[in-house]
Amino acid sequence: MRTLRKIPWTWMDLLWLVFLAGLAALPPVTEIHKQLILIAFALFQLFERRLLQAKPRFGPAAAVAVKIGLATLLVAHTGQLAINSAYYPIFYIPVVTAAMLFGPWGTLGWTAGAAAAYLSYLWPALHFYTLDESGVEELALRVFFFFLLAMIINRFVIETRRQRDLYRQTAESLAESNRQLQQAQAEARRAERLAALGQLSAGLAHEIRNPLAVIKGSAEMLQREAAAAGPVAAELAGFISSEVNRVNLLVTRFLDFARPLRLERQTAALGPLLDQALAEARERWPAAGIAVEREYAPGLPALALDPTLCERAFANLAANAYEAMDAASGGGGRLRVSAQPAADRTGRPGVRIEFRDTGPGVPAELREQIFNPFVTTKPSGVGLGLAIVAKILDQHGGTLRLLPGDGGAAFELFLPA
Repeated sequence: MRTLRKIPWTWMDLLWLVFLAGLAALPPVTEIHKQLILIAFALFQLFERRLLQAKPRFGPAAAVAVKIGLATLLVAHTGQLAINSAYYPIFYIPVVTAAMLFGPWGTLGWTAGAAAAYLSYLWPALHFYTLDESGVEELALRVFFFFLLAMIINRFVIETRRQRDLYRQTAESLAESNRQLQQAQAEARRAERLAALGQLSAGLAHEIRNPLAVIKGSAEMLQREAAAAGPVAAELAGFISSEVNRVNLLVTRFLDFARPLRLERQTAALGPLLDQALAEARERWPAAGIAVEREYAPGLPALALDPTLCERAFANLAANAYEAMDAASGGGGRLRVSAQPAADRTGRPGVRIEFRDTGPGVPAELREQIFNPFVTTKPSGVGLGLAIVAKILDQHGGTLRLLPGDGGAAFELFLPA
């Protein structure tokens, strides 16, 4: 059920009542029908805006028709000969209303209807009086003034509407530009953070890797020597070696993130590349109960990209979805991967790819930082997976963003053609 917005009365409504009261005070004062018609005019004008809001399709026509009818009745009760009534300018009210609510042709039509209603009193008058040349000129002037006033007001209203639409379009354009500027600023800040963290990671990884090599060599020697000392010593030496390998893998990921990417572009079809990435992610995270839906639009354009890096980015997103759904539902869920031709906000053609899962989604407090390094929702995660994906997309001139919504995570990738 549609709720109507309450429209308050204004001082203009009070002014309208004052003018109608002035008409009621003018002769003929004792004509009760005249006073009743003026009251009807006042009430209808006060509630006209509510009618237009409640019935936007039929309200304008009803408003003009009612005012023509009331004007016709008022003229009939304010003169011995209605066609000569001094209240004939009351027809300006429906004429002005039509000019404000309709376009040029609608205004002309309703003005012609008001003129016809006024001239309808000419036929009874001709039974008692003869219409001379001056009378014809007088009637013609009155009718022409109806049309002249209608078209002047209608032109003003149309120009006002045009300016209003222009201002609204300008405001929407400025709002969109402001949104794009804020997004560009956020991306620039993220790029600065990525550059600083990349340099830090590279230096730190280099400094850590040297002592790791010494520790690993010493642990292997210790493990051989400890084999004769007993199983406990051998097990402890094995722990040292395995943990060194884990730390070394972590350092390798830091270096992968910090190292500048060198794209080796090739023209590749996206469909097989996505299928290969999904298969790789399934091998990394064999969640048997997760269904994969593929929606590739026919005629996807081949793109000049680095197949190895893009496959890695797609596989990271798919593996994240598998892991999130497996942890949330114990092995069940659905991953939908779609790809279709599209254009970005600057009009560049390309392909839009979406990864949407049915997992727990990204917490609201992390949505703005999810692509920053070392930000993760996993208890044992490092927080470099999405940062690396974002870096790969940036190097290709594309974009990566987290789509809003509840129930699962949805990532949108755009790769330019």
